Amino acid sequence: MVVAALLTLIAGGCLLAAHHLLRAQWPSRGPHVAVVAWQALGLAWGISTIGALLAFGLAPYGQGILLGLAALAEDAAANGLQLGVLAEGHFAATRVAAIVAAVGLTTVLLWGLAVSFIQVVRTRRRHRALLALVARDHPEIPGARVLDHPAAAAYCLPGVLNPQIVISAGALEVLDRRELAAVLAHEHAHLRQRHDLVLLPFSSLKRAFPKIRLMERCYNAVALLIEMCADDHARRYHSPRELATALVRFGAAGKAAIPLGAMAVVPNENQPEVLARVSRLLNPVKLSRRATAAVLSGSASLMAVTLTLWHLPL
Repeated sequence: MVVAALLTLIAGGCLLAAHHLLRAQWPSRGPHVAVVAWQALGLAWGISTIGALLAFGLAPYGQGILLGLAALAEDAAANGLQLGVLAEGHFAATRVAAIVAAVGLTTVLLWGLAVSFIQVVRTRRRHRALLALVARDHPEIPGARVLDHPAAAAYCLPGVLNPQIVISAGALEVLDRRELAAVLAHEHAHLRQRHDLVLLPFSSLKRAFPKIRLMERCYNAVALLIEMCADDHARRYHSPRELATALVRFGAAGKAAIPLGAMAVVPNENQPEVLARVSRLLNPVKLSRRATAAVLSGSASLMAVTLTLWHLPL
């Protein structure tokens, strides 16, 4: 029961840490580090919540969560629905309910991940087929497709075999050559670093728990950090002012609809977040090495403790 209590504390602590991280100012100074922290919190929350339920349910076996699951399987094979050891004691029904809840939560999380992945893949495939019909190559923009649309838009369609960057004709009218190069570098960062895969678990959490506002807020926070990561990559090769000016020009040109599954330099919504990106490009402040080390070591320790508890006797 001690392991169940500790895992419950970790799960609650992850939720509390997420609330604080949403309000914190430091993530914009170190977006890459902040994304790692978000990934650790999300993964630790899922593992600890499922683990707490299993630890309580499998307590009669006293072998730890992983070995307890093996013992449960053997018990079920030998005794059927009677479940031998698990059916003994005053809390038998509660323990069975905890195991069922753990299986249900695992199913919901995996279902959300699978559905999100399949939906995005299908949407990107349809959009690529559409681009093959209506988009064109441009001699001055190698590696990108130009879409004849008056609204200013720039986005990428990630993928393993056929990643694409799309620029609208409206964007070419409002951007000069240097601003366009900065925007392309931003989109190339999304493709090379596979930011879509980083964002996928958070989109699946939002899908799995659509009525929980915290999940949507976490998704939006990670999405903004990913854009900042791409901004930082672009400003290694281009002036930050050029990218900031391009972002402002996109905002002034009006909103353009971005297809589902694409990663746009300026999203469909959240213009205040674009202003936050412009502000940090023009006034960069980096996260200190000490703070970076503290966040990374804390994330690693959180995962190590959570996984270790799965192996300890119950």
